Amino acid sequence: MAQVKGQSTENKIGRRLRGGGRGSIVFQQDYADCGTPSAIKSTFHRLYTDGVLIRLAHGIYYYPKEDKTFGLGVVYPSIEDIALAIAKRDRAKIVPMGAYALHKLGLSTQIPMNVVFLTTGVPRRIKIGNGHGILFKHSSAGKNFAFKSELMMLIVTAMRTIGEANITEDETLRIKDFLCNINETEFNHDIKLAPAWVRKILITKQ
Repeated sequence: MAQVKGQSTENKIGRRLRGGGRGSIVFQQDYADCGTPSAIKSTFHRLYTDGVLIRLAHGIYYYPKEDKTFGLGVVYPSIEDIALAIAKRDRAKIVPMGAYALHKLGLSTQIPMNVVFLTTGVPRRIKIGNGHGILFKHSSAGKNFAFKSELMMLIVTAMRTIGEANITEDETLRIKDFLCNINETEFNHDIKLAPAWVRKILITKQ
């Protein structure tokens, strides 16, 4: 009887995986309605050992998508893809911080080994293999999540990371170049959320 239930759970999970399409990041919790916790756990373990799923981290799996054009094999999700999937699962908001914000803006070519996000959810550290990881820091400060423009949020975060005393003229000019991609309504709203020294630099767009 247990074997029948297990097979039924595997069929349900398999159908839902195929329905979600390749390239999906999935969690065991997403399939709680497909069987008992033990049957779901066993099914995920079997799909992982059979190569159907790739385990990205504890409890986080990937239904792999492959590059058919150039034959480069599995196309892995980015660290940010994984972070966004976790945030969606937890119904939380996240904001990239520190060196990763600089990298996203092209102000740094280095991707940090540990990418940091502020979150409205639970603080945690996720290990993603090869020394990489995601660190979620909880923040209750609504200002961090109140930006209307994601680009403006990145600009302010990057400038705060560099610091008022360290920001160079070249960095300032490169940052100001991004402002033409932010509409006036969003800029006028978001500039009020920035520190005074950041506002002083950005308010003069040229």
